[in-house]
Amino acid sequence: MYSSTTGSAEESRHRSGGPVDRFFRIGERGSTYGREIRGGVATFFTMAYILVLNPIILGSTEDKFGHQLDAGQLVTATALVAAVMTVIMGVGGNLPLALAAGLGLNAVTAFQIAPMMGWDDAMGIIVLEGLLITVLVMTGLREAIMHAIPQPLKQAISVGIGLFIAFIGCVDAGFVTRVPDAANSTVPVQIGTGTLTGWPMLVFCVGVLLTIVLLVRKVQGAILISIVVMTVVAIVINGVADVKSWGLITPSLPDKPFASPDFGLLGNFDLFGAFGHVSVLTVMLFVFTLLLSDFFDTMGTIVGVTAEAGLLDERGQVPGLGRVLLIDGAAAVAGGAASASSATAYIESAAGVGEGARTGFANLVTGGLFGLALFATPVLTIVPLQAAAPALVAVGFLMMTQVKHIEWDRYEVSIPAFLTIAVMPFTYSISNGIGAGFLSYVVIKACLGKAREVHWLLWGTAALFLVYFAIDPLEQLLGMK
Repeated sequence: MYSSTTGSAEESRHRSGGPVDRFFRIGERGSTYGREIRGGVATFFTMAYILVLNPIILGSTEDKFGHQLDAGQLVTATALVAAVMTVIMGVGGNLPLALAAGLGLNAVTAFQIAPMMGWDDAMGIIVLEGLLITVLVMTGLREAIMHAIPQPLKQAISVGIGLFIAFIGCVDAGFVTRVPDAANSTVPVQIGTGTLTGWPMLVFCVGVLLTIVLLVRKVQGAILISIVVMTVVAIVINGVADVKSWGLITPSLPDKPFASPDFGLLGNFDLFGAFGHVSVLTVMLFVFTLLLSDFFDTMGTIVGVTAEAGLLDERGQVPGLGRVLLIDGAAAVAGGAASASSATAYIESAAGVGEGARTGFANLVTGGLFGLALFATPVLTIVPLQAAAPALVAVGFLMMTQVKHIEWDRYEVSIPAFLTIAVMPFTYSISNGIGAGFLSYVVIKACLGKAREVHWLLWGTAALFLVYFAIDPLEQLLGMK
């Protein structure tokens, strides 16, 4: 159902444009070059925060050997993957869908996978996940697996990851800290050191309020605007006040705002290295966790953005869906190979659609801007955690909105959904949340005599999680410890 309203003689002239117009079907879809350019710019500015957040998330933790990824190299890798894959999606899929490192997916990589192995091994798991998605697309199994997971659990996974991301933001900013005497206290975490003190904490709190106000007023680029404004505030405060510590990143102006990109992380992955550090079962569960998050977020984003653009066909299907899904799988592979974590389609692409984008031409603009960002690494690495963390809280809220679709009065689905949502932030583990939800769902269904309603794929996955949770007593029982 393509929109055909244009409203001006200038737009009509664009309909009969040259080969570029015909290739992207700009006029056919009722768009113009002006709309596509504006849409591409809008999409970039609504998702450019990933250039700041991805390096912070991936760069804030150590792997099993105590190694951390370099922030500058992470900015380069993040920008490069976003630029290349967004352009490929535009040319190959001809949809205004931009791609970049996925929030939530990078959290799994940083906080769950990397601490158990080396960074190159963790990125190898990302590549494996991307290859598996590609195989699932080519065999048609992607849709089959989607149908196997109950909708409430899909929504709960999104909500749980949202709460987990928000919690990470509060922890990274120092707003929430572990109680020093945790071994003797009934309270595991608290606000700051008991009270909110210091300039960095003020930057975070004001940043949260600013982001909230911009979101409520529906300001385009709200998250990015908040990051930029609070970074400027932090730089000023750092220059005039005596701040003992900002944490990982101190906000100060670089000597040179632009520099050549550092491609040192490209190709730094080991496809099968993870198997030397953890069990085959653990690797399988990590791959499944990443695949599940990537799986459903991508499908929801693709359908949501194309529907908003009026591009669904008469059967309600996305045009060229096979190519789009294939490119998305390739993006996951590219993200792992570049050490930028799995790349996926961004719901922020809807901002570009709101500005009039209807074709992949808008992606050329968005991808081009990400390409320019490759040379602004010194500027993008002066953002302190306290200025960027409010964005994590905001993204957590946006993901939390899915909770309204869960039928809370149906206990057989709402209890597993609740456990999925609660266990993720409480255990600081996305895998644990998904496992708790799946296991409780199949147990409840079985107890109600509805075991046949559960897809065999879900039974198999729940069995894997059961072994995962019981791995320690099983190893003791088998004499492996």
